[in-house]
Amino acid sequence: MPDNTITIVGNITRDPELKFLNSGQAAVRLSVAVNRRWQNRQTQEWEERVSYFEVTGYGPMAENAANSLSKGTRVVVTGRLEQRSWETENGDKRSIVEINADEIAPSLRFATAVVTKTPRPDAPFRDAERPATPRTNEPTTYAYDEEPF
Repeated sequence: MPDNTITIVGNITRDPELKFLNSGQAAVRLSVAVNRRWQNRQTQEWEERVSYFEVTGYGPMAENAANSLSKGTRVVVTGRLEQRSWETENGDKRSIVEINADEIAPSLRFATAVVTKTPRPDAPFRDAERPATPRTNEPTTYAYDEEPF
């Protein structure tokens, strides 16, 4: 079974751009620069190459990424490569290979993050998400969208 999965780690080069499709679904576009650095064995000099990847994401992830990430943020992106073609107003044909993201997350290697769960009104509670019933007479101090730790 062929698979087309890619994971990149790099820095966002411009603030994420959030748009809404005609269907009402959110879409985000961002660009990620991935640096590769190595030492040239002949000259002992450090060399570097930068690759730029266009990333698109959809739905709640798109809105979360646009609200949480900004230019310069180091991210981990997992998705699949897709080629998209179009024609310009002048009739020129263009195409691009971009990453259609399944996951976009801040990298925690050199930074910290605060995670805030977003409500999912379209999904009922699953047993693992439902707050546990306290075993004592102590009052419950957590809301339904929080983990009862």
